[in-house]
Amino acid sequence: MRVHIVDPSAFTPPYDHALAAALGRAGANVELITSAFAYGAAPTPDGYALRRFFYRHARGAPGSPVRRAAKLVEHVPDMLRYRRAAREADVVHFQWLAVQWLDPWLLPRRPLVLTAHDLLPREPHPGQARAQRRCYDAVDAVVVHSEYGRRRLLEATGLDPGKVRVIAHGAFEHLTRLPRETPLSDELGRVGGPVVLFFGLLRPYKGLESLLDAWRGISSAELWIVGRPRMDVERLTARAPTGVRFVPRFIADAELPAYFRRADVVVLPYSRTERFDFSGVLATALAFGKPVVLSDIGGFPEVAATGAALLVPPDDHLALRAALVSLIEDRAARERLGAAALAAAAGAYSWDEAARRTLELYRELT
Repeated sequence: MRVHIVDPSAFTPPYDHALAAALGRAGANVELITSAFAYGAAPTPDGYALRRFFYRHARGAPGSPVRRAAKLVEHVPDMLRYRRAAREADVVHFQWLAVQWLDPWLLPRRPLVLTAHDLLPREPHPGQARAQRRCYDAVDAVVVHSEYGRRRLLEATGLDPGKVRVIAHGAFEHLTRLPRETPLSDELGRVGGPVVLFFGLLRPYKGLESLLDAWRGISSAELWIVGRPRMDVERLTARAPTGVRFVPRFIADAELPAYFRRADVVVLPYSRTERFDFSGVLATALAFGKPVVLSDIGGFPEVAATGAALLVPPDDHLALRAALVSLIEDRAARERLGAAALAAAAGAYSWDEAARRTLELYRELT
């Protein structure tokens, strides 16, 4: 079977790579159709072909208005060009549709799958929810990453239930075996006590204010907040108690393993929302066998049910503090959760299982 995995803006290179590689191992002929990743090196293809098809002439700093405008100029010609190239594929699986208000009219005439990485817009602009619904209507199947995600999407959109398929987000095991890894800085490498890691884009819905409130009074460990800011970091640093370190920048794949190997606990204290399904940071923590503290939102309870994580109510800094302290002080509990995380990564949250279920879906559509 000839499969195109399509991510025009290269929003999720680790996910694209892991899915394409797993489908290739399962026997599919896979091509990843994307653009150059503006923030650094993307994963090396493994068992699939790579074609950087989109936005070949875009200029400007990553995420800048200049770059966004340049990509928008190229978008329609590139989508129309891809619509012709898609005739080579038996199935086209979009990971993202970059211009939601326009893309339903530009899609190729092939069996189409769309992964709903965001069930609904997390920080919606006017009209964005309607545009996202039109994208769902325009494809033949929609993939979500949890049973919660399926229920929420059906409630919010009224889609045909037969159109929505649950396929778990695989653990990013490939990040645990990179050919070259960058060590921590000397400053971080000298830290001797336990480390709790918050990792990923710094965004308002991720509960950082609650996490900082929870950290007050914890003196037996350090909290590292690591990732590219998409909010006012100065406000966060002004609010931070002692024992908190910020690394407010994009972390390349080569740097990532050192942070997760060093972490004793990973925390995802996301705020209450009905629009959220799963997290690539959680998929990374599972791969590294790390105990996790999760807000009780989205698909997170389904991971906690495997024994790999502790759940706390969202936006409850007292419950969050209690969970963090319990793991910081209890090595045996950390080891139990870590072992369960590795088991989940090798089982229900493995990419081979995701590929098997994805190929079943493709065969139903062809």
